[in-house]
Amino acid sequence: MDRLCRWIPVVIVMTGVAIPSTLKAADAVPTVVKPSEHAHLAGAWLDKFHKPFDGFTMGLDIRLREEYARNFQSVNKEQGDGALPGPDGANAWDRQRYRARWSMSYAATPDIDIHARWVWEMSTYRHTPGKQHMDDEILLDRLNITWRNAFDTPLTLVIGRQDLNFGTGWLVSEGTPSDGGRTQFFDALRATYELTDRIKVDLVGILNYDTEDKWLHPLNHYDSKHFTDKQDEVGGIAYITDQWSESTTAEYYYIYKQDEPSTWSKMNASSRGIDDEIHTLGGALSGKFRDNWAYRMEIAKQFGKKNLESMSGLGSNNRLTYSLKDDRNSVLHFDYEYLSGNKPDTSKNEAFDPLWGEWSQTCRGGDIPGYLWASESVNYEAKNLHRAGIGYTFNLTPKWTLETSYNLMWADQEYRDTSGNPTMGPTGTQFSREGLFRGQLLMANLKYKCCKNLSMHFFLDYFQPGTFYSGEDRDHAVFLRYNLEFTF
Repeated sequence: MDRLCRWIPVVIVMTGVAIPSTLKAADAVPTVVKPSEHAHLAGAWLDKFHKPFDGFTMGLDIRLREEYARNFQSVNKEQGDGALPGPDGANAWDRQRYRARWSMSYAATPDIDIHARWVWEMSTYRHTPGKQHMDDEILLDRLNITWRNAFDTPLTLVIGRQDLNFGTGWLVSEGTPSDGGRTQFFDALRATYELTDRIKVDLVGILNYDTEDKWLHPLNHYDSKHFTDKQDEVGGIAYITDQWSESTTAEYYYIYKQDEPSTWSKMNASSRGIDDEIHTLGGALSGKFRDNWAYRMEIAKQFGKKNLESMSGLGSNNRLTYSLKDDRNSVLHFDYEYLSGNKPDTSKNEAFDPLWGEWSQTCRGGDIPGYLWASESVNYEAKNLHRAGIGYTFNLTPKWTLETSYNLMWADQEYRDTSGNPTMGPTGTQFSREGLFRGQLLMANLKYKCCKNLSMHFFLDYFQPGTFYSGEDRDHAVFLRYNLEFTF
């Protein structure tokens, strides 16, 4: 009965969307599409799919990925990445991912829209004995109502399952990190108020659960999958965007996040979620000057508690960009990022928490950095970091772009686990007292986009560990990905 009750709102929404199709389909007029070299990807049939009747639109995207990685958690070719089953501890990761998403929107009134999106992803793993795959779970990663000009005011409300991204996504972007790139949504209520022509205020309330079937039960639910890092999360965001001038924008924010070990986590002593209450105050300033230069500076201060310890962290993320304005659209960038680490000789926890910024941020090099942190805490929980980087992006041809970056990374403090052990991480990785240099990271991303329907990329991460790791754990790590996307 509980599952039936959860699905009643979904049935009502989808039924309300579907019924008008029998009334308006005959009135639809095919749109003439301009011929192109990829005309086979478009045409009247696609227009009919996108807009089967007035007020209702649909979309479909398919993503195919091949991923290969080696030593990306342990940085030790003898040890392997012990979290992965298979020969030699499976220090080589070989995975295929196939994701399809079907989106729907219905304009109930000129100011009220209903949005839904189904997602399905199958994964296969060649690095495990036999063929293992997950190919039967289908879930809603979007189900919300958007109300513009609410109460006859310059207020927009978005209620329900939705994506959230503030600033560059440094602290708020990924609501469901534990299922990787399959979904990233938040279960939230967002209110956006246009206070003046230049000032916008966002207020957000978040309630994310670790278990997948808390709000909307997936079809053919795969019980061992989780959304968060094994904790239930309550959050609130107050975010002000102030357009000082045409070239300068200021952002101010307060973020509240409370985590509690999930029910599943409490029953598994070896895999406990985090118990914390974090307050974050921050701001950012971005703009342009002298035609070619652009900048973004962001700083945030944290306080609260984590696992019964008081905490006080500091973080900053900064980028300076120079556009050459040549025929190749060449752009240089210079980065500096700081995330405080936990000092070994105090009663506080000084490590900065990335909040909902646990995703493969390209400014840090992409995927490898996220997995490296699994040897210290959990995947993508970046902290204890100084990063200095330089990058160059340019067009090889009108449809091919090469994005590159080189990062030098240091730890802010020596590694310590919860018992004060200075040498051994949760995955068995050994840390040294010889220095704080984490290592060098090279990233290259070759991207192709022919049109709005088809794109692909070839991605490389290469990491050379430094003295932060013990001499036995300084084997080079690599991550490769081929990604092909069709958008219909």
